[in-house]
Amino acid sequence: MSSITLDKICKQYGDAPPAVDHISFSVEAGTFTVLLGPSGCGKSTTLRMIAGLDDPTSGRIHINGVDVTTLPPSKRKISMVFQSYALFPHLSVKENILFGLKVRKEPAAQHASRLAHVAELLGLGKLLDRKPSQLSGGQQQRVALGRAVISQAPVCLMDEPLSNLDAQLRHEMRREIRALQQNLGITMVYVTHDQTEAMSMADHVVLLNGGKIEQSDTPDKLYANPATEFSARFIGTPPMNLLALDAHTRQIAGCDQSILAGVSDGATKLGLRPEHIALSNNNDGAAATVESVEYFGADSIVICKIGHNTGVAARAAGHLRAQPGDSIRLHWSPKQQHFFDATGKALPRIPSI
Repeated sequence: MSSITLDKICKQYGDAPPAVDHISFSVEAGTFTVLLGPSGCGKSTTLRMIAGLDDPTSGRIHINGVDVTTLPPSKRKISMVFQSYALFPHLSVKENILFGLKVRKEPAAQHASRLAHVAELLGLGKLLDRKPSQLSGGQQQRVALGRAVISQAPVCLMDEPLSNLDAQLRHEMRREIRALQQNLGITMVYVTHDQTEAMSMADHVVLLNGGKIEQSDTPDKLYANPATEFSARFIGTPPMNLLALDAHTRQIAGCDQSILAGVSDGATKLGLRPEHIALSNNNDGAAATVESVEYFGADSIVICKIGHNTGVAARAAGHLRAQPGDSIRLHWSPKQQHFFDATGKALPRIPSI
């Protein structure tokens, strides 16, 4: 197992703003770390610099304590799985998996045993003689994984490996990749824009935005304690509601009644996750007007207007039969409130709540 450390890594192309802007983070040996963020945030560029496919403009990269900043990929003891499976169409599954071993001229006597082990791990035993064109998308992805795993490299890098699969296959492959990483005990760095992948697979998530680290934390802390408005909105489905507050009353803008307690000093927005908002059968809570209802089977997402705030989402169990324009009341615990200042940074919660 190998650890990875990035120290003030920057990547800049010409006069454009940095694609990666002096970021630093560490990946513990044997853990699964996800680089998460929207398109253009710098996550794939960061992965390519770890792999040695791109050179940083400045900063240092260490793998297992060794400075590899200027080393070629072949000297870094890593394997990599790309978004495109990059399989050789004229080679069989067996030949695709063994290709890297042959190029590196590793002892041929080990090929059979290592191939058998990988085929068993990934369920490829009956497919070894097929060509890639004879495989499904999920099977092709397993072959790409097998080619990375057979190298026995202590570090495996993955660049959005599931983006070409349908929803059902992505769900299955998420579990398989996570189980594979835990079984082998390798250090894995995984790039995705899909927060579901990050939350369900990672030990640690590095959330990037505009080439900078927005928040680096465990999945549960990213969800429960977002450091910024961006983190709050990027994590969660539907995303956290951000309601504007009145600067004078310190209540929800446009609401006459005092429904907020424990408002942090300097707060300009209130954050509430849809699953933490309940429909009230009493007259307590915030008066709201239904804008629409989205039904998903097990639950419904009610889109409401509260005061001057529109598009406020609340999750309700089952099929809520409400019509646009209906009046409802919404209730939540003060313990589930998040507050943000004018710069978008989270504020400390009031201890009394």
